[in-house]
Amino acid sequence: MLVGVPKEIKVHEYRVGLVPASVRELVHHGHQVVVQKDAGVGIGFEDSDYEGAGARVVGNADEVFAVADMIVKVKEPQESEYGKLREGQVLFTYLHLAPDLPQTKGLMNSGCTAIAYETVTNAHGGLPLLGPMSEVAGRMSVQVGAHCLEKEQGGSGMLLGGVPGVAAAKVVIIGGGVSGTNAARMAMGMEAHVTVIDKNVDRLYALDLQFGPMLNTIYSTVDAIESYVTGADLVIGAVLVPGAAAPKLVTRDMMRQMRPGSVFVDIAIDQGGCAETSRGTTHTDPTYIEEGVVHYCVTNMPGAVARTSTFALNNVTLPFTLALANKGHKKALADNPHLMNGLNVAGGKVTYEAVAEAHGLEYIAPERALGL
Repeated sequence: MLVGVPKEIKVHEYRVGLVPASVRELVHHGHQVVVQKDAGVGIGFEDSDYEGAGARVVGNADEVFAVADMIVKVKEPQESEYGKLREGQVLFTYLHLAPDLPQTKGLMNSGCTAIAYETVTNAHGGLPLLGPMSEVAGRMSVQVGAHCLEKEQGGSGMLLGGVPGVAAAKVVIIGGGVSGTNAARMAMGMEAHVTVIDKNVDRLYALDLQFGPMLNTIYSTVDAIESYVTGADLVIGAVLVPGAAAPKLVTRDMMRQMRPGSVFVDIAIDQGGCAETSRGTTHTDPTYIEEGVVHYCVTNMPGAVARTSTFALNNVTLPFTLALANKGHKKALADNPHLMNGLNVAGGKVTYEAVAEAHGLEYIAPERALGL
């Protein structure tokens, strides 16, 4: 199979779909790889590194899309890329289609087979290709939240961990999954007062066993969210419904009741955000103030630490990339129901139920769409 790696074009996105070591692995298995010039330069990989691994480097994205049987990316295709995709071509990347109707229609119109990292599952019910970026985003959320609390960033001028004789900040994390757990770990390490809110009692029990009395765990109700959010200095939205739009758990009224200069970091923004006041931002202009609260809603948070994120992502995507290349996408999907769960669009049809429901589109079972 001929695998193509275009350069990412989202604002300040420096990650790359394949690192040279992954290219070498594909070449070792008898495949060809074409990489766009300077695709990895933002994280320290020169074109010569890719050529040394066996790839062919081409001058622009059009050349990559035109020849590749499968496109491996990091972020969802941007509007200028929709038309480059074609019928029969496989796209393997993050998609986050539930809050993005234009992209959904763009992929449908292209006729391509679009497999989303974020809905591929594993035997334990987890999301293995989302996990590493959730870890990064969770850890980053505390880092950027602490920065946003600084006065010159619009914050209240509060040090997250306080100092002796001065209270530490109150951090509230909504969602106790991978990103929420990593956020809690970082916030506790910075000596903040940390509360995690989740509706899964088993998850709260596991967090209590893991962190003990350093962490406050609360069962999620509307009343609990309102009570803790309005009293927090930093709120981190770490809610995830796989493949679906994030629920709006934090209302505008709750934001209005928070102390001016408080901070809200929305990790769920790729799925539309979990607050009524959330709207996507970029690394160029990452924050805005609404209802007196500093909002950080960057849609590609892990892109800020692009080198770490790229290696972490390649570690988990490479086995699936190899399976798709070695077997062809239909057999690879048929052989692995967890990879099949990643199929979102095929042959102009939506094959992921939550995406179809989000946009009021017809849902077609993935097996039917693939003719299996």
